[in-house]
Amino acid sequence: MCLVNFVCAIITRAFFILVALTGVWRVTWVKQDPKYWFLTFLFLPLIAEMIITLKNRKGKGYKWFSPAIFLFLISIIPSIWILELHHQKEKFSEQEVTSPHCSRFFHFASKNKTMCGLSVFLPDIDQVLSSVCSKDWILALHQILLILLIVGKWLLPLGGGLTKDELSQLLLIFVGTAADILEFTSETLSDVQEFIPELVYTILAVWTWSMLQFPLHLSVVNSKPDSEKEDEDSPEVSLWAKHSTDIWSVVEALFIQNGPFLVVRLTVMIYFKLFGQMLVFFAIKNFLVVILSLYRLIIHWLLSEACRFAWLN
Repeated sequence: MCLVNFVCAIITRAFFILVALTGVWRVTWVKQDPKYWFLTFLFLPLIAEMIITLKNRKGKGYKWFSPAIFLFLISIIPSIWILELHHQKEKFSEQEVTSPHCSRFFHFASKNKTMCGLSVFLPDIDQVLSSVCSKDWILALHQILLILLIVGKWLLPLGGGLTKDELSQLLLIFVGTAADILEFTSETLSDVQEFIPELVYTILAVWTWSMLQFPLHLSVVNSKPDSEKEDEDSPEVSLWAKHSTDIWSVVEALFIQNGPFLVVRLTVMIYFKLFGQMLVFFAIKNFLVVILSLYRLIIHWLLSEACRFAWLN
């Protein structure tokens, strides 16, 4: 089992570094500036964390927090910021001309090219890279990042106190969270009709803030020992002690994801006067999630007070 933990811990972090390295390479390729390779220094904390975890914890993680995922986000988010800002500026530049070779698919060989030897399997790299739009590169990075966060959390050895049942709940939450975050960045940025730096920075900042959900396990990990569960109806037990995981899930919905998403979308529609069918739909969806989260919190408080009243009487 220790060998399996070692292998999974190393492989997962290797994939993290590979994807982050791809992001840095894309930045240097787009910016045509080798100085952006200095972004690879952000990989050093992740490598140091891997060495410390393998040495001191035999590859196992922690109960409430995943340092590997947090450091992976630190290593790749700056690259995505640079790519997004560069794309937004280029998208509305007067000198921009749509390339006829911009496509969503890779063209590995032309019909007139001789299909023999390694030419079939090793196409011209520049031609392949130039055939993909900048927007599609960024979208692919977003998608790979979110998928790798889910798969990576699955592969990372369990930390002390995190059960397999809690891990399965966490992964299911991650899937829904990832879909919402991907939709937020892709749909909201596409609705921007002109380059407004403040708006773009705000959207990216909220996106970065929402990504902090992935290193945290607070919404599924039960903090109460089994010996305390029997006395949870006691009036001395606080609302927080009874429903800490539920309260954390509400806090995440209100302050980390749906709340900020709703504020940004309302700002886009009201202040910047930008409207779109999908923008309105997802704003309504965020509003409903916020209202239902508050309703859930109130219900827990009312049930706690009812139990307290019944116990005292």
